Amino acid sequence: MDFPISGVTISPLFLVIIGFLVGILGGFFGVGGGFIASPMMFWAGVPMNFVVGTDLAHMTGKSIVAARRHRTLGHVDVKLGFFMVVGTIIGVEIGAQIIEVLEDAGNIDQVIGITYIIILVGIGLFTAWESLKAIRLMRGGGAVDQHGDVLAFKDFAKRVQKIHLPPMVSFPNSGIEAISLWVILFVGLITGVLAGMLGVGGGFIRMPMLVYFIGVPTHVAVGTDLFEIVISAGFGTLTHALKGNVDVLMALVMQTGAAIGAQIGAAATSYFSGPRIRLFFAMLPLIGALLVIIRLLGGEMPAF
Repeated sequence: MDFPISGVTISPLFLVIIGFLVGILGGFFGVGGGFIASPMMFWAGVPMNFVVGTDLAHMTGKSIVAARRHRTLGHVDVKLGFFMVVGTIIGVEIGAQIIEVLEDAGNIDQVIGITYIIILVGIGLFTAWESLKAIRLMRGGGAVDQHGDVLAFKDFAKRVQKIHLPPMVSFPNSGIEAISLWVILFVGLITGVLAGMLGVGGGFIRMPMLVYFIGVPTHVAVGTDLFEIVISAGFGTLTHALKGNVDVLMALVMQTGAAIGAQIGAAATSYFSGPRIRLFFAMLPLIGALLVIIRLLGGEMPAF
């Protein structure tokens, strides 16, 4: 199937499958899925600027479906999500401007690809190490919260919560009595830059930061992350659409599978503990990094 806006030819079935798989992963892990969809699109030959904008567009629709499901499960801290949006929107515009500069310089694929690899490998290895340690704590009788969560790296979040930099805010739904508003805005800003620059909702770094940096239970982090992605990815889509970086037809084809997958993934979180969700999550950034490495080394996508 031809996609004249981005100038590529790709099987619509391939795009639907990507959307379905990313929908399941997004609904289960609370991420936009850009770390999987973007490398697959890039690997298939879609220009990087269209990968960024189109993936954000498909991500917005899928995250709406998954966030609504998590809301019914009580896994969304709306107050926390709205506060993070402020920093995220600013970061998205910064990231989009970086894309424009790199595109004009002519080395966008290399810079974005290497950035992907470094971030994804670091997050994947750390999360795997921590979740395995947490599982051992659970088996040894470690304290489990009401969400079935155990954290092996919780001291850092406690120190962050003790930073007294007014104004201080509380998030009862996340079990946080008080934390500096500036910490929340900082997390939103960093993930917003990644959303605008790398074509992701920022979920692959926001979910770990919510858990390890702020101290949000894993299940609540998943739902809140999706809620925030709806807004950040939506804003990113608008920003890139105005710059001509969105292939609307391609995004709609991907959304066909993503809407179904998101429902399945969100419902499945009820059957797993927090550490196991994080352990499964750790594999995804590593897979995404591998796909980018293959592409940068000159590997070709099989014909679809």
